Amino acid sequence: MRKILVVGLLVAFLLPLAYAEEKAVTQPKEFWVYKDRNNRENHFIPSGWMGDYGDIKLNDQSVDNPYSGTTCIQFVYTAKKSQAQGWAGVYWQNPPNNWGSKKGGFDLTGMTKITFWGRGAKGGEILQKFVIGGIKGTYPDSAEVEFGPVELTDIWKQYTINLVGKDLSYISGGFCWVTTADLNPDGMTFYLDDIKYEVDPTMKAEDKKQENMPFYVYADRSSINNHFIPSGWMGDYGDIKYDAASKEDPYLGDTCIKIIYNAKASQGARWAGIYWQNPPNNWGTVDKGYGLTRATKVTFWGRGAKGGERIEEFKVGGIMGEFSDSDSAGIGPVILNKEWTQYTIDLKGKDMSYIIGGFCWSTNIDVNPEGATFYLDEIKYE
Repeated sequence: MRKILVVGLLVAFLLPLAYAEEKAVTQPKEFWVYKDRNNRENHFIPSGWMGDYGDIKLNDQSVDNPYSGTTCIQFVYTAKKSQAQGWAGVYWQNPPNNWGSKKGGFDLTGMTKITFWGRGAKGGEILQKFVIGGIKGTYPDSAEVEFGPVELTDIWKQYTINLVGKDLSYISGGFCWVTTADLNPDGMTFYLDDIKYEVDPTMKAEDKKQENMPFYVYADRSSINNHFIPSGWMGDYGDIKYDAASKEDPYLGDTCIKIIYNAKASQGARWAGIYWQNPPNNWGTVDKGYGLTRATKVTFWGRGAKGGERIEEFKVGGIMGEFSDSDSAGIGPVILNKEWTQYTIDLKGKDMSYIIGGFCWSTNIDVNPEGATFYLDEIKYE
């Protein structure tokens, strides 16, 4: 009886140790997205081509100066807007082409960061963002983390995305990049290598980021400093033509924004406007607000093609929904001059801690019966 008791105690003591050892074995320190072409440690497939997918060429066995191993990934982006979207990107998914319609995510609990190496063919190539997770659907990813924008150099550089405190229990969208034609008007060629999740006990959770000033909405067409997307077309949206690369006497830099409003009431609303949003088309349904508490004002430069064009309101914030802007502020009506004039929206006393609607204008047919052509430049929080 005594022998049985001793054996039982030994089993009870050793079983947890065996389980812990097995758990340690099944939770590796690294989890690869891409190590080398056809490497058995690779996970996820670059199958989720988005936006102007016809503008993308992929070579996942490029031998053009890989960072390590024998191959790296080469992407060529032509910026020709083949699908008329103005942007493009690729998701690495499991299984291939999984937009949340089927099970397939990996449990990456314990991973604290993802690292990757990148370089441009020439240097100066801009990726708007990299994304981890974020796939929705019936089987959604348990987290979404964004990183960027990133301006590549012509030599290999390592980038790190902090994942501390994120729920990585189900990730089917293992890695993603997105860029735009505005950021790369002539297209670009870039390379990626050694993409992997890692366990790094020295990583600390990041606090909610409050952006430094100045914080640009629009600096120049291809500026890496631009934030928010002019995606929220409202009212008679068919009456609007938008050009973010006008070279007609910009106030500063190489380009300015040109907007033509023809006042034809295409949708019968008799008014029109555009919201700059983050991410595109976010009407409060996506939790992606910027922390802009350091801003005390928004300044921008504007002019009319003839002078006398009337904009009823310029505005920041004010988008409502599940993830609403924390406040709003605006000016108007504004009668534009023919010469460039600076305008200011005062933010003193406003709660700018969470902003998805970075900038907005609106006008109507009653005050511009023959339409209006006007220009904007240097839109920024200060």
